[in-house]
Amino acid sequence: MITSEDVREELGRIAPERACDRRAELSALFHSAGVLHLRGGGEWALHLDVGSGAAARRALVLLRESGVTSGIRTYRRRAFDRATRYQLHIEGEPHALEVLAAAGVVDRRHAPLERPPRRVVARACCRAAYLRGAFLGGGSVSLGRSPHLELRTSTLAASVWLARVAAEEGSQLATAERSGHALAYAKSWDAIESLLVTMGATETVLALEERAVVAQTRAQANRLANADHANLVRTSSSARAQLQAVARLRADGSLEALSGDLREAAELRTRHPSDSLRELAARTDPPVTKAAVHRRLRRLEELAESLR
Repeated sequence: MITSEDVREELGRIAPERACDRRAELSALFHSAGVLHLRGGGEWALHLDVGSGAAARRALVLLRESGVTSGIRTYRRRAFDRATRYQLHIEGEPHALEVLAAAGVVDRRHAPLERPPRRVVARACCRAAYLRGAFLGGGSVSLGRSPHLELRTSTLAASVWLARVAAEEGSQLATAERSGHALAYAKSWDAIESLLVTMGATETVLALEERAVVAQTRAQANRLANADHANLVRTSSSARAQLQAVARLRADGSLEALSGDLREAAELRTRHPSDSLRELAARTDPPVTKAAVHRRLRRLEELAESLR
């Protein structure tokens, strides 16, 4: 079963060459999982809190490539599952502010932005990178019988904006508001695969398509096997009734008085009790059609019924 972490691991291995793509991905990571701490005297710090090692590693690489130093620590969530979380800490030094402002995470006055400016996602490659970062920072996917993919945001307005970004790349997402967060989500295979392709998770999509082909092939094989079984049951039941009819006619002495065609059909069924009608038709002399053999055997049953 493909998990959310499998998708994040694949997305975390993507290293875009364009600076605009790296900026868009970094922007989405902080918009989906960042927390800004304002201190006295105009100082500030930013935390990026993620539940995935792949997301944490990707964020560290993006920050390092932007010249921003970040510390990282791990801790266990207090929830029942005690899951490990990763927290990246960025001190509010001038270069970090410049990088985060360029990415549309904060403005020049250190105020957090609900969503980045349009320039961050102006190109198709930037929109794909932004969606990839959104999944790394706050995405999850379930690919069972009821598929579900969601991208978490802090507000409903941010989810609507994220769905609009996805729609520009041909991926349709719905939005919803929950207690403490909002989300953009997809529940159909087509919408989920479209978004995964846009983000760059091609290995996951190929695995899903392979699984779909295997499932379809297995279902087809089961249908054919069931149909063959049903045919065998019907053939066996019909042959048994025909053999009983021939036995009744022979016991009554009526069989020899029948026409040559009917006697031939009775003899063939007696000698080949498991043959299909097509096989019996090929054995007649001269060969006849399947329908002709069926009519002859049916006539034998009718004659046997009349003896009762």
